[in-house]
Amino acid sequence: MDSDFHIVIPARFGSTRLPGKPLRDIAGKPMIRRVYDQALRAGARRVIVATDDERIAGAVAAFGGEAVMTSAEHQSGTDRLQEVAETCGFADDDIVVNVQGDEPLIPPAVINQVAANLAAHGDAAVATLSEPVIAAEDFRNPNIVKVVTDREGYALYFSRAPIPWPRDHFQAGAHDLPAGLHPRRHIGLYAYRVANLKRFVSWPPAPPEMLESLEQLRFLWNGDRIHVADAIEPVPGGVDTEEDLERVSGRIAQARN
Repeated sequence: MDSDFHIVIPARFGSTRLPGKPLRDIAGKPMIRRVYDQALRAGARRVIVATDDERIAGAVAAFGGEAVMTSAEHQSGTDRLQEVAETCGFADDDIVVNVQGDEPLIPPAVINQVAANLAAHGDAAVATLSEPVIAAEDFRNPNIVKVVTDREGYALYFSRAPIPWPRDHFQAGAHDLPAGLHPRRHIGLYAYRVANLKRFVSWPPAPPEMLESLEQLRFLWNGDRIHVADAIEPVPGGVDTEEDLERVSGRIAQARN
C-alpha cells in the first residue's frame, strides 16, 4: 500500500484506572511518544494526536509531533477522529486509521494492513482486524470482544458475549472449546473513510451499541459494512493498568538489550 492515508491517535488525560495515561513513562519516553513513533513507521501521509488536554498537546509538540485540540465533550474516539478530519480539511474519500493512544507496541505492519484492506474494499465503510481466541476463558471473558463474519470477511456482529455459541457442546457439560469452533477476538484498530465518519457522528447511538458499549455496532445498525481481516502480526495488548505499564516497559527494555 502507498502512504495515501492518515493516522489519528486519540489521547485523553482522564483515565480511571491509570490517570494521565498518555504521559506515563515507558522506558524513558511518554507513552504517547511510543505510540506516535510506531505510527510514524507505518509511513502514513500524516500522523496526528487528537487530544482535549493541553498537557498532552504540549508533550507531543516537545518531541516534534503534531497534535490537534478537540472538544472535551466527545463520547467516543470516533467522534474525536471526525473533528480532526473536519479541522484538517480531509477529503470525503480519504482514509483515516484510528490508532489507540494506549498501544505503544502496535506493529506498523497491521496499521498498513487495515488501511490497505479498506482501500481494497470499496463497499466497506470501515476495516478492522481480528485474531484467534484460543482459550475457553478468553471466549467467555466480556472484556474480550468477539466478532463473527460472513464468508467474505464482512462483520455480522460484534459482542462481549461468547459468539458463536456452541450450544450442544456446552449443554453436554464441556468446558473446553469444541473442534470446529474458531472464535475471533476483535482488535480495536480501525480504518475509516471520512465520508462515513461524518455519517457516524450524525446518527444517534444505536440500541445494541448502548447495550454492549461497542460503538462499531452503530455502523452495522445503520447498514454500513465493516470488513474484518486476520491480523498479519500478533497485536500485543494495550496499557490499562500499572501492571500493563510494567509489562510493556519490560518488553521495550529487553528489546534494547
